[in-house]
Parts: sequence; structure tokens; C-alpha cells
Amino acid sequence: MPIKFVAAVLVSAMALSAPVRASETALQLTLTTQSGEFEQRVSRYDCATETPVQVTYVNAAPNFLAIVPVADEPEPLVFVAVLSGSGARYASGKWIWWTKGADASLYDTTLAEDADPVLTCSVVNNIP
Repeated sequence: MPIKFVAAVLVSAMALSAPVRASETALQLTLTTQSGEFEQRVSRYDCATETPVQVTYVNAAPNFLAIVPVADEPEPLVFVAVLSGSGARYASGKWIWWTKGADASLYDTTLAEDADPVLTCSVVNNIP
């Protein structure tokens, strides 16, 4: 059973003589699941930042995604679940979002292998 997930992305267009212009474009991603089970869950995290970090999880086995806003990035990133010894670990480019129970951490893989997370969070609540 195909499941459709729609996310908006910001695309920048630039002409040689014109200033940078941004326009919004929709991206549609179809996830197929044999079980027909699909879950979308939003969690809000306290990360000792000005505002809570809101993460959307999309679970459609065998595909597990997390959409995470990252301060250094212009738009939220789509993370994909990867192998983890414990908790749930998601990767997007140089970033790792790792959740264990009510805690979550954001790692920059371009830093030293034993570097501390760039963001440490605790779940405030799950939003239906």
C-alpha cells in the first residue's frame, strides 16, 4: 500500500543579472509498506535553545524518517534511520540525530570522532 508524504522545500533561483529569489515548491515522496501501517508523530524537545525543537517522525516500515530543524541549515533536514546499538539513530549528510528514550542528541560527524553532541535535548511532549 503506497503512503504519500508531502514536504515543502525552499528552492532558490538566481539569474545572472537579477537578485536571489526564493519560491516554495512541494516535494512528494511515496513510501510503500507491506503491513499497511503508517505513523506520523511530532515530538517537541527542550534543547536549551530559545525555542523548543519540533521533530516529525514518519514510520512506514521498512522506512523510518525524522524531519529535524538544524540551526546551521536553511531548511529542516530529512534524516533516515540507520543501524544503532541502542535507541534510534538517524543520518542526514554530516548530521546524526540519535534518540534514546526521552533524550535526543545532534552530532556533527565532521568533528572529532569522540566530540560531544552539538545539541542535547529532552522530550517535552509528543504532539498527536
